[in-house]
Amino acid sequence: MEKTEAEHQSSFATEPVGRLIAKFAIPCVISLLVNSLYNIVDQIFIGWGVGYIGNGATNVVFPSTIVAWRSR
Repeated sequence: MEKTEAEHQSSFATEPVGRLIAKFAIPCVISLLVNSLYNIVDQIFIGWGVGYIGNGATNVVFPSTIVAWRSR
């Protein structure tokens, strides 16, 4: 038996806005913090291994990788 439109509503239509913000914002903030920590640690290792030239190269290339990833 198929559900009618009234019986099958999205959680976006039924849940409070505050709960939806928390549901989607908290994982997003956590992923941004983890990504930032990864980039900081990566720059430290590159700085120790390659030097300031390696840090400069990754700082030039990093924004282009973000743009390429977002445009998929």
